[in-house]
Amino acid sequence: MMKRRKLLQYAGVSLLTASGLLTTRQRVSQAQTGGVTIKYLGHTCFLFSGEGKRVLVNPFRTLGCTAGYRTPSVSADLVLTSSWLFDEGVPSVVPNVSQDKVIREAGSYLIDGKEFQGISIPHDRQGGRRFGDNVAWKWTQGGVDILHLGGAAAPIEIEHKILMGRPDVALVPVGGGPKAYTPQEALQAIETLRPRIVIPTHYRTQAADATNCDIQPLEDFLTLASYPVDRVGSDTLAVTVGSLSSETVIKVLNYPF
Repeated sequence: MMKRRKLLQYAGVSLLTASGLLTTRQRVSQAQTGGVTIKYLGHTCFLFSGEGKRVLVNPFRTLGCTAGYRTPSVSADLVLTSSWLFDEGVPSVVPNVSQDKVIREAGSYLIDGKEFQGISIPHDRQGGRRFGDNVAWKWTQGGVDILHLGGAAAPIEIEHKILMGRPDVALVPVGGGPKAYTPQEALQAIETLRPRIVIPTHYRTQAADATNCDIQPLEDFLTLASYPVDRVGSDTLAVTVGSLSSETVIKVLNYPF
């Protein structure tokens, strides 16, 4: 009970707001803004563009599993990071972004009139004792509810679910290793959240340094998944409220090597 109370207290939001029950009017209004465009920049790094804003999540340094990607040095109005690790927490690669536009810690933030919710969840299977806490990020852009799980490695408990609600788009790590979901764990998280769109992240690609990458390829996850799979054939996906299905579908974005 104390753990649950503490989690809700640091979040600084009510249960109804966190679960999305009070945002219907806001979503209808925001839907007029044209949705959100999601661009895959490698590993767990994505750029979200919509409502005239660019939100970059998890810029990284190129080494290990990200060695063969290009440095994600793209312009952004806001940078969110899930941890201090080199594969998801290097805002210094982003040009001309001020420190007040970089958020690293869990909590509730109001930035330019938009709420961003950082939800703490362990970054390993030892309660965070090895890699610390991971921050999952939740916000609404262009009327679309987005949840980026970063490098979550622990099960989604009821306290997390209250804050995460049912996202329209969930970016879920699937490649395993010591600091993110295995394919089986990713599917458990998806069953808990029931997102309308799942975008897999944190899996092995040809970018990996073969001697320094301990995560599994995407196909290991897709083979186990029972959801429809849409291979987008691009590094970019446009999502509007009107395009969302009531059922879960996996959208695979390509990295342009």
